[in-house]
Amino acid sequence: VQLQASGGGLVQAGGSLTLSCVSSGSIFRINTLGWYRQFPGKQREMVAIITYGGTTDYAKSVKGRFTISKDNAKNTVYLQMNSLKPEDTAIYYCNADYFSPEVAWKSWGQGTLVTVSS
Repeated sequence: VQLQASGGGLVQAGGSLTLSCVSSGSIFRINTLGWYRQFPGKQREMVAIITYGGTTDYAKSVKGRFTISKDNAKNTVYLQMNSLKPEDTAIYYCNADYFSPEVAWKSWGQGTLVTVSS
């Protein structure tokens, strides 16, 4: 599948943004969908993931502020970001991770820039 992320932008500290990631194919059977971010000069890091069954996990730095969700009917995964901090400034990528006994693949969206001003 191909993933298209959107929703990034400039926001003041304390504000909110919602990122969306639309899949070109069904997300219903995808094992894990997630949001990752990358700071300049750093490796990409996990922000939030949601499993096929709806179980979620978050990085400690965003727990309680960010919420990941998905809408299987719209083939879309969301990241609601509240109480944003300047240190949340990064490029955010969505990810789909599928595996089965027969095949395994990963797909990444193109990234969307989130800038939080102080």
